[in-house]
Amino acid sequence: MSADTLAEEYEVLESIYPTELSKTSERDIRIDAEPDDLEEGEDTIKLALKVHYTDGYPDELPDLSFDVLEGELTDDELNGLLEGLRTVVSSIGGTGEENLGLAMVFTLVTTLRERLSELVRERAERHKAEEHEKERLAIEAEEAKTRGTPVTVESFKAWKTKFDAELAIKKAKAEEEKLKAMTPKEREEYKRIQGRLSGRQLFEKNKNLEDESLVEEGGVSVDISQYERTREEEQEEEDHVTFSDSD
Repeated sequence: MSADTLAEEYEVLESIYPTELSKTSERDIRIDAEPDDLEEGEDTIKLALKVHYTDGYPDELPDLSFDVLEGELTDDELNGLLEGLRTVVSSIGGTGEENLGLAMVFTLVTTLRERLSELVRERAERHKAEEHEKERLAIEAEEAKTRGTPVTVESFKAWKTKFDAELAIKKAKAEEEKLKAMTPKEREEYKRIQGRLSGRQLFEKNKNLEDESLVEEGGVSVDISQYERTREEEQEEEDHVTFSDSD
C-alpha cells in the first residue's frame, strides 16, 4: 500500500474522528472508542484501538491491538473483543468489494463501540442480579431467625442435656457464694437442714412409713386400713338415709 493512499485514508478518518484519532507513525494510527448511549450510573470503558497497516492492506486485515484507557477489562474480554472485530471485518472482505481500507477501519470502530456497549450492559445486569441475590439471601436469613430452628427429638435431648449441665453449674456457683457469705455456725446449720429429706422424699422412700428410723421414739403407729371404707359400705349408708316431713 502506497504512502499516498495511506495519507488519503488518514485524512478521511481524521474528518470522521477529529478528536478520537491520532497518527503514531506512517503505518500506525490509534482511535479512541467508548460505548454509545451509556445509561446514568453505568461505568464506562474506554479503549484505544491501535491499527498497524501491513504491506498487504487493504487486501488483508491490518494488525490490531488495544490499550485500555479507562475502566477494567479481563484478558478474556479483550481477546473476545479482538476476535469479534476480526470476524466482522473478514466477512466484509469476503464480499469481493474493492478499496475496503476506509470501510474496514470505519467498521472496526463502529463494531468496537457496539461491543463495548453490550459489555457495559451485561456488567450492569450481572451486578443487578448479584445485588438481588444478596437481598434475597439476607431476607431468607432474617426469616430463618424469626422461624427458629425446627425441633426434633434428638435436638431437644441435646439441648436438654446442655441446659441441665449449665443449670447445675449455675446452682453450684450460687450455692458456693451463699455458703461463703455465712458464718461457720450458719454454714453448719444450713448443711444440716439441707441434709433432711422433704415430706415428698420421705413418702417416696417408704410409702407405708415403715422405716423405724423415720418415726420418733415413743410415737404411735396408725393402721390406716381401719379408717378405710369400701364403696359398698358408703352406698349402703346412702340408701338408709331418710328424710322427715319437717325437712
